[in-house]
Amino acid sequence: MTTVRQLQHLVEQIETHFILDPHVKEAFLTVDREVFVPNGFKHLSYQLDALPLAASQWISSPLTVAKMTQHLELDGIDSVLEVGCGSGYQAAILSKICRRVFTIERIDELLRQAKIRFSALGIYNIFTRFDDGQRGWKQYAPFERILFSATAKEIPSVLFEQLAEGGILLAPVEEGPMQIITRFYKRNGRITSEAIEPCLFVPILDGTQK
Repeated sequence: MTTVRQLQHLVEQIETHFILDPHVKEAFLTVDREVFVPNGFKHLSYQLDALPLAASQWISSPLTVAKMTQHLELDGIDSVLEVGCGSGYQAAILSKICRRVFTIERIDELLRQAKIRFSALGIYNIFTRFDDGQRGWKQYAPFERILFSATAKEIPSVLFEQLAEGGILLAPVEEGPMQIITRFYKRNGRITSEAIEPCLFVPILDGTQK
């Protein structure tokens, strides 16, 4: 199979579980997941599996990336902040839908690899930062959307401050023994939330790691 067919097959697998909006489907058909998968796991690139990365991190299942992308309600959105770049796959998908993607990663090795991948794919609307993403990125705030790519026990107030009025913050949130994809809305300066579905992500960690 060519890469085009492999990507079509990947989208078909995703849609047996979760129907994609047209703009989300198009993003998945134009980003080759294999580029983001480490050597040794390339043969699993087009399966619905989470796969290991360096530094005990993971590249999320394409199904999870699809759900997080669609739950952000990105149609017509200009700017999105991602907390936790990881492999860069989620940011690359976002870059096909939004004009500007800001992504922060606390593990230097992962960020360096992600930047190489973005460059290799000719993606130039992703802006990267080596930092603890829980601090946000004040210089470019406010953001219309904020996405957590790791589980948080609670959302730092500074990120709600950096969320634009009318914006959405999406995060896996720890609720007792469970993790729940939770969507937060900022309306008239107030934050409300809704639980979407159970999930499984690596936990977010404090600080940075060279």
